[in-house]
Amino acid sequence: MPANANSIILHQYDVSPFSEKVRVVLGIKGLEWYACDEPVIMPKPELVALTGGYRKIPVMQIGADIYCDTQIIIRELERRFPSPSVFVGGDKGLGWGVGIWTDRSIFMNTVTVVFGGMADGANELANEAFRKDREALTGRPFDANAMKMGAPMMAEQLRAQLDWVESQLADGRPFIMGERPGIADASVYYNLAFIRWVYSAGLKVLDGLSRVEAWEKRVTAIGHGTRHEMSRNEALDIALHAVSPELTHRDPHEPNGIQPGDRVTVMADDYGRDPIQGELVSSSAQHVAIRRSDPRVGDVVVHFPRTGFFVMKS
Repeated sequence: MPANANSIILHQYDVSPFSEKVRVVLGIKGLEWYACDEPVIMPKPELVALTGGYRKIPVMQIGADIYCDTQIIIRELERRFPSPSVFVGGDKGLGWGVGIWTDRSIFMNTVTVVFGGMADGANELANEAFRKDREALTGRPFDANAMKMGAPMMAEQLRAQLDWVESQLADGRPFIMGERPGIADASVYYNLAFIRWVYSAGLKVLDGLSRVEAWEKRVTAIGHGTRHEMSRNEALDIALHAVSPELTHRDPHEPNGIQPGDRVTVMADDYGRDPIQGELVSSSAQHVAIRRSDPRVGDVVVHFPRTGFFVMKS
C-alpha cells in the first residue's frame, strides 16, 4: 500500500541507537511504518526542511506533523495506537523517568564503552568526518584517547546499572515491568543493541548478568513491526500536500506565560542545541508544538517534549 498522510514515517538510520528504541516500540505495538533513511552526519537538507534545524535522529513524520525526540515520538504513538500499551506495570509516569535515565546516564556510559573500546580500530562511525560532525553536535572535542582511558571506568558504571535490571528480573518476570514488554524494555535495550552492532566486545559488561542476557534475546525477538522503505523526497512530498490537524490550545498553567501565536524558539538542553523557531500552536506540561514553513514542505507543525528542551519567546 502506498504511503499517505496517515502513515508513520521514521526518519532514521539502521545503526542509530535512539531509532532502535522507537523501532522496538513499533514492534511492541505491531505497527506498519516507513523507514526514511537519513545520513549519519550532516548535511541533512531534507530533515532540516521538515524540522527547521533539529538534526538529531530519529524524527517521526505523520503527514505535516513532525515529532522530534524519542520521548514525543513514543507519546504520540501511544496516543494514536493505545493498544497494546507501552505502559504495562503501573509505570505510566515512571516509564518516562526510566527513559531519561537510559537516555542520559546509561547512554553516556555506553558511548564511552563503544568509542573508547574501538579507538584503535577502523569503523565508519569513528572516521574523521564522523568525529568532526559529533564535535559540532556536542560542542565538545571528540577525543578518542580520552574515551579509551575512560572506557574501563564507564564499563564499571554500565555494569552497575545493568545489575539493577538483573535484580528487577530476579523474580522470573520475562520483561522489566512484568509479563509484557513496554517502554522500560525499549529504553534499556537499545543501549545493548548499539554495543552489539558497533563494538560487540563491550558486551563483556554482561558477564554474570544471565537474566539480562536472556531478557535481551526476548526483546530482540519482538521485532520492529512491519517495515517499508521510503525515499526522503517521497516523505517531503507527503508533508507538502498534507495539513496538520493540531488544534490551537492555550495552557493556563504555562510557567512563563507563552501562548498560541507567540513566536518561540525551541532547543535541546543537552546537545544538538540547534534553535528551531516558529509560532506556538499548543503546549502542555509534556509537549510544545510550533508551526513553521519551508518552501519544500509548506506549513508543518513541529512537536517537542518539554523535558529535555527549552522554550523561549523569540
